[in-house]
Amino acid sequence: MNGTMQSTVDETPSLTKKPLRRNRRTRQSVAWDDELCNSLIDELRSLREAMLAHEGTLAPWLNRVDPGFRASARNLAHYLALRKGDRRPLQENLAQVGVSSLGGAESNVLANLDKVLSILHRLTGQPWQTGFQNPVVGIERSGKLLERHTAELLGTPPAGRTVRIMVTLPSEAAVDFGLVRGLTVSGMDIARINCAHDGPSEWKAMAANVRRAAKAVGRPVRIMMDLGGPKLRTGFIPAGPAVLKLRPQRDELGRILVPGRIGMRAAGATMPVVGATAYVGVDTDWLAAIAPGDYLDLTDARGARRSLLVIHRDAEGALAECERTVYLLPETRLKRRRKGAGARTTGLTDLPTRPGFLSLKQGSTLRLSREGNSVPVPNKRGKQWREPVPAIACTLPEVFGQVSVGERIWFDDGRLGGVIRHVDRAWLEVEITHARENGEKLAGDKGINLPDSRLELPALTEKDIADLAVVAKEADLVGLSFVHSASDVEILREHLRALGAPDLGIVLKIETRRGFENLPELLFSAMVGKAAGVMIARGDLAVECGYERLAEVQEEILWAAEAAHMPVIWATQVLETLAKTGLPSRAEITDAAMGERAECVMLNKGPHITDAMRTLDDILRRMQSHQIKKRPLLRALSAWSARAASADTVITREASGPVE
Repeated sequence: MNGTMQSTVDETPSLTKKPLRRNRRTRQSVAWDDELCNSLIDELRSLREAMLAHEGTLAPWLNRVDPGFRASARNLAHYLALRKGDRRPLQENLAQVGVSSLGGAESNVLANLDKVLSILHRLTGQPWQTGFQNPVVGIERSGKLLERHTAELLGTPPAGRTVRIMVTLPSEAAVDFGLVRGLTVSGMDIARINCAHDGPSEWKAMAANVRRAAKAVGRPVRIMMDLGGPKLRTGFIPAGPAVLKLRPQRDELGRILVPGRIGMRAAGATMPVVGATAYVGVDTDWLAAIAPGDYLDLTDARGARRSLLVIHRDAEGALAECERTVYLLPETRLKRRRKGAGARTTGLTDLPTRPGFLSLKQGSTLRLSREGNSVPVPNKRGKQWREPVPAIACTLPEVFGQVSVGERIWFDDGRLGGVIRHVDRAWLEVEITHARENGEKLAGDKGINLPDSRLELPALTEKDIADLAVVAKEADLVGLSFVHSASDVEILREHLRALGAPDLGIVLKIETRRGFENLPELLFSAMVGKAAGVMIARGDLAVECGYERLAEVQEEILWAAEAAHMPVIWATQVLETLAKTGLPSRAEITDAAMGERAECVMLNKGPHITDAMRTLDDILRRMQSHQIKKRPLLRALSAWSARAASADTVITREASGPVE
């Protein structure tokens, strides 16, 4: 639609009708298969016409994109036409002839196809006409477009590494400048602030620390603020009972290695007691009267009689130990065995509480309601079940009117799954169908996914709209969570324009099945702005599309984004075990290496995050010499070169025979 064929004829001399090539080993002549080549020419011409026709069909989208994305949008249109049909038979025939099979043509679709057509015309001695009024995106230009779009969104890459590293900031980053500086020194290129947690004052403090750290280290660090979006989550569950378990450590023969130890300090005190790993609060007068060597008698939560031995005393409190397991409750009374002045008994305070949770097994029934708490539910005869049905609240109860019986529901990133058995305006009844043999614990603030339901929820909640006032001032780019349609992107853009930030970079977070299915229109709508990218949010996406499809889905997102010359952020659980425990798994090292195919890799917070960053930095620097996107690079394999040279020497000696 944007141009017509020019009449310029390729001036390269025509080849003979049937050029011959010789196999040096067999000395046999092999003729080109003209019939196959001509058939391929016809098929490729038809495909070329289909690409241009599809570009014309998408003209309303293409005319809206920013001039800097115009060529990229055209290329995406061509790629979508290429992938409309099954091209595998075509690829096999192209490979048989020995030309490009279009398998790596995402970034330069039409130019790649034209090159193949040109070669086939030359092989068959036919003239080739080419040329457009608007230049076609070739492989060199496509690379420059991707580099430019990536720099506009994510900033310039660090020296020696092309893939950026994004790190989710913990809440402590608001008050701990040293933590932020350490992340910056370790290689953080983009700091992610999750607006689903903390609040505006904390976000502003985090952003200020990031800018201060970047200035101190002398390297640019961008800030991405991630909107919470309409995330379905479980509601609040009351904390469990306050109970403290003391248990000695034993060897294989049951002999005590380390007694159970507890620090006792005045109620409400927070100063540590030397040697204590757990604490209880006690009466101040009682604490003042005890001394090392005192035995403290008690009856624990199970009715078992136990004793604690005081082994240390200082200004902050006392340390006691036990050689048998003890369960302490607020009602537990400690009695000093030794008689003497001062109070002999005390109650306990400040015991730790356990986070609330529901225990669920396969076959269990769960009620998802506007309000939580276990409730008795009548059966068909109007009687009540003997045991109440566990119930938990939902943060977005408006979905109750958008789901149907028989649809699947998943909790906590797919750890627990079920099927909706009953729908009411105020609640859903769910049968648990997927759980480990011993059951699962469902806590509050855990994600809920409804992969079979077509939910009509706005991408921007009222909270998100309020949060944008801070985002527009503090961030370099904004993450649009749970984006489903082009209208979601436009609504965000309208709010940014109203806030005076029309050119703020937008990251499309693809984390639902619907978002994935609408990816082409989302890409075109994102290209209306000057800076845009895609995040593959693999956690929710795996639950929505199925874990068995995740690898396939993330590949398709990578291909489409490459066709649009749009940067990709590889996210969710990258080096997660390393960040949390300090020791990586083999599988996640391989997964991190796959991040080289993206333009940015996101790490989540953890106590060993700096170790994870250094490891990722090393992996990415190594892999960039082996691969660009999905195209492997044939760098010299130095690990084998010495052995190969040695083997050649041995073979040469053996061939020459024994030395006389």
